Amino acid sequence: MSDLPVVVVGAGPVGLAAAAELVERGLTPLVLERGERAGAAVAQWHHVRLFSRWAELVAPAARRLLEPQGWQAPDAEGYPTGAEWARLYLRPLADALGDRVRFGSEVVGVARRGRDRVVDTGRESEPLTVHVRTADGREERITASAVIDASGTWTSPNPLGGDGLPAIGETAAADRIAYQVPDLTDATVAARYAGKHVVVAGSGHSALTALVAFAGLAEQQPSTRITWLLRRGAVGTVFGGGEADQLPARGALGLRAKAAVEAGHVRVVTGFRTDAVEPDGDRLVLRSSAGQRLEAADEVVVLAGFRPDLSWLSEVRLALDATLQAPVALAPLIDPNVHSCGTVYPHGAKELTHPESNVFLAGMKSYGRAPTFLAMTGYEQVRSIAAALAGDRESAERVELVLPETGVCGGSGVFDAPAEDQAGGCCGTPSGPEVLTLSAPSAR
Repeated sequence: MSDLPVVVVGAGPVGLAAAAELVERGLTPLVLERGERAGAAVAQWHHVRLFSRWAELVAPAARRLLEPQGWQAPDAEGYPTGAEWARLYLRPLADALGDRVRFGSEVVGVARRGRDRVVDTGRESEPLTVHVRTADGREERITASAVIDASGTWTSPNPLGGDGLPAIGETAAADRIAYQVPDLTDATVAARYAGKHVVVAGSGHSALTALVAFAGLAEQQPSTRITWLLRRGAVGTVFGGGEADQLPARGALGLRAKAAVEAGHVRVVTGFRTDAVEPDGDRLVLRSSAGQRLEAADEVVVLAGFRPDLSWLSEVRLALDATLQAPVALAPLIDPNVHSCGTVYPHGAKELTHPESNVFLAGMKSYGRAPTFLAMTGYEQVRSIAAALAGDRESAERVELVLPETGVCGGSGVFDAPAEDQAGGCCGTPSGPEVLTLSAPSAR
């Protein structure tokens, strides 16, 4: 199978980094992207500024590919928006990869050639087949030596419903519910929310970003009211590690959101798990599973994280954690129920391997439903995967990354359990359930 390409699904930051790593290893990548340009998902949150610096957003192999072609790296200390990340880095990288990247090509299935997932006989001797639907509706089959799924989770946002499924009436109210951080710099978008009662649901960095933006709108339009809806019983460590965060912009985001709450721009409601969305004229009333009812809202913004779309991987054998839908060896490192500090040890091909040989989930999709993914993590993942595919076991097992700590210790996971009931541990000091043998223990 050595003459067959390695198919990479998704021309986002991690997918393109994977292609650069494969090229450097003398392998042939074929990146399939359903959008019309590189970074199609990133472009949808073009107005959001990242809390990682340019120095942490350019993959090492991508830099080595781009610089000989005259690419000028942006200021390493700058913090780009999504639009800048796509325009100044992702699109030039796709251009540098040339015909190794195909746009308008949606992967709709992956299988072992001539074998469904039940068949054992001859499985390991057959290549993979990637089923593709093109923008003009044509179907195509591509034979591949390996598949790296870096398609992300952007198209599968979590619903408002507190049990992981859409709340009753949520789908019917879709015209009043958004699942992305609104671009309030756009006058038309700002007009939709100005002077209204807006409910923001979620506790991650996207929710904090939205709260800061809406607080700014409330300063300009004092009749704008913001309610922040949390499922957990207390705010706890939602604001992050502040000045202790080793990514300063990430810590600053939490501090700005905290300041907005303390200034009275945001009303906080905790312990609210939405069960139903009920119409009230042109407005919406949210009802919790405990029977609580919120004051009617004009608009709802749901920023409750994302989940992987695994439907088109149904014919390959994946070993996924029952809780997170992440690779089983990775899950203990990132499970927010037991991982108390938000700092994840670097990992690579060993932790991302599945029973189906040469099939890997990488990037945000590898985290399943876990939050707080860094581009640096994905770049290290695909460096290790490319080394493994090239037969360089020593390099594949070597960890070449030190990740910044969040500064958050003893957090309450994703729910409202008291801190004393948590697994314990602190940033840089893993608790019992987090201890496992990594590829390179000496790098911990």
